[in-house]
Order: sequence, then structure tokens, then C-alpha cells
Amino acid sequence: MKTNVTFFTFILSGFLFVSCLNNDTDVATCSDGIQNGTETGVDCGGDCLPCADLSVLSGDLTSNLTLDASVEYSLIGALVVKAPAELTIPRGTTIKATGGTSAYIAVEQGAKIFVDGSADSPVVMTSGSDDPQAGDWGGLVIAGKAPTNKGASPTTEVGDLTYGGTTSDDSSGSIRYLRVEYTGATFTNEKEFNGVSLFGVGSGTTFEYVQAYEAGDDGIEFFGGTVDGSNLVVTSSGDDGIDYADGWNGDGTNWYISGAAKGAIEGSNNGDDSNAIPTTTTTLTNITVVGPVSEGALYYKEGGGNVTVVNMFVEGVDLGVKYKTSDSAALSRIANGDLTVDIQFANSATGFEYTSENANSAPSWMKIGTDNTGAGNGASKPDWTNGWTK
Repeated sequence: MKTNVTFFTFILSGFLFVSCLNNDTDVATCSDGIQNGTETGVDCGGDCLPCADLSVLSGDLTSNLTLDASVEYSLIGALVVKAPAELTIPRGTTIKATGGTSAYIAVEQGAKIFVDGSADSPVVMTSGSDDPQAGDWGGLVIAGKAPTNKGASPTTEVGDLTYGGTTSDDSSGSIRYLRVEYTGATFTNEKEFNGVSLFGVGSGTTFEYVQAYEAGDDGIEFFGGTVDGSNLVVTSSGDDGIDYADGWNGDGTNWYISGAAKGAIEGSNNGDDSNAIPTTTTTLTNITVVGPVSEGALYYKEGGGNVTVVNMFVEGVDLGVKYKTSDSAALSRIANGDLTVDIQFANSATGFEYTSENANSAPSWMKIGTDNTGAGNGASKPDWTNGWTK
């Protein structure tokens, strides 16, 4: 039979199968449905396509799917979880991506993802290249229904998923013990994938024990929403370590960030309107930053928001907080006491710039700690990272 679709997706026995087709291609279904890459004997005019590989992931997921940890999956294109479908990934599952900007996992509003890793058996999403590099594939994108300050029905930078809304306690599922590696594929200078991007994700979502490793852009980014992020690790990101913006109203606990190219943490309210509401509001507790970084342990920008940092420990970082005197909204919030930072440098404070505008002079809103432990062990790897991080 003739079909005029770009891809053909079907569900069988709990697995996602995808055959990528050209327009006007004859398609035949395998007689047993599980021939795993061999051609069917059905007569379709000599143009039979191979049956889709059980381990290949791509296309739109419209029914609930649970992957099998004994199978190593290949992500060859965009896998989009469509509402109300749920994607469950059990502990020990590995997904290897190829295809650069075409390969990513996206969860739309109303759909859910459940990543059920463990400390001794995490879920790993990584590059399928023999020589993996940052930027090899897209990463994980989740769109929820929680509030942002980006206006009505904004869409994600990549994937064009609608996000945001009024449901603060919206749930996009649960993610625990996940390692995402070699992401950051670039569409344009304005559109780059992060390791994990959370767009308007609600507080009903669990997001904890997640590592972004060798991300080409930011490791993890919160675009508005109300979800909390705890026990997060970002290692060697090409831009910022962890970024939040657009009215994020979640909290962060136990963050370990090392080797971010720019800001270890970049915190904004809104890049188009510094006074947009809801205002970014967060408390960040138990934070370790290990340099080098070029834009401070915290870059407070674009209106900044209401930010409290408790028990931060930094090493190899010569700038505690960066901000710009041209950012009038950020300066106003600082003057109003909306930014407080409790920070300790690994070495003597002598010779360090506490802020980008007040070299070697700690402002009243900054406490220079003496017994901070950061994410657990000062600059050293926290115990809670053992077994599942890289």
C-alpha cells in the first residue's frame, strides 16, 4: 500500500518500533512483527522495508511504554511522548543517541516520564558515537503546565512544545538517578539543547539525583515552573552549569557543579522584561561550585529575582556573584534585600572578588562563611554522588 508520511510508528508488546520512510514508499508489516531488521516475505512490489528494530526509538509515543533494561536502545530521531502517554524507563537502562539535532527525547504537556534509576543502577542517556563529544545529540526536554512569566502559551526553544499555565502542582512524572551525557546539539546561536530542559514543569514532578555530563550548552535549565531540583550534578558544561529563568518558583538543594565554562549558576527573572511576574523566587541550599568558571559562582542577571543562597562552598572561583550596574531591576532587588548569599571560598578570602562590582569588599547582603560544607564535602565529591555519577 502507498503512504505519504515521514515516519511510521507502531506499538507492539510494550516496545516502540519506528520505520523511517520516504514519501510514496510501499510499506509491509512483518508477518510475525518481530523480525528485527530482516525483510518480510510479503509481496509489496519489491519495495518492502525492513521491520523496525526492537531497540530503535523515534517518532511519537501515543500509548504507555515501559522500556526493558536488558535492551540497549538507539535513539535515532526525536522521540516525543504525547499526552496522555507515559514513558517508563527502568533502572539500568541505556539509551544511545545518534543524529545530532534530530535526536532528543521530549515530553509534552499532559504526558509523563518516569525514570526509575537507582544509585547502583542509574538510567543513562548518552551519545552513540565511538568518540563521544559534547553536542552529539539533543537531550531531554519536558514541558509542563505550571506558571511562567513568558506570556500566554510559549513554546520550547527546540521541539516547539507549548508549555506553562496555571497548574502549580502539575506533574510530568518522576526522574530519579539519571545521567545525561554529551548533549548540547546546536540548531542556531539562539537555539541550543541543554542536558535537561524543564519548561513550566510543576511541583508534582520529582526531579532528583540527575547528572549532566559534558553538555555543550547548559547542563540543566529551569524555564519557569515550580518543580524543585535536588541532588543535581553538572560536570564540564559548555555554557552555564545550572540555569534558571522566566519566573521559576522552585527550590534547589544539594547541587554539585564543576567545570562550567561560564556561570556555575545563572539566575534570571526574564530576559525581555526584568520585572515580569511571577518573579523568579528560589532558595538554593547546600551548593558546591568547583571552578574554573568565567562568570562567577552565581550570575544574577535580567532582574535576578528573589534569591536566597545558603551554605555555598566554592573552590577555584575568584568571583562570588556577578551582576551588572546596567541591570536596574537587579540592582533594585539587591537594594531591597531580595538577594542574600552565604558563601565560603576554599582558601583565604584575600585576593578574591566577592562581587563583580565590589572587588575584595563583601556587601551587606553577602555572608562570608567559615564552616560551610556545600553539597556535603566542601569541594570534594559528595557521598550521595557515589555509584551513579561520572
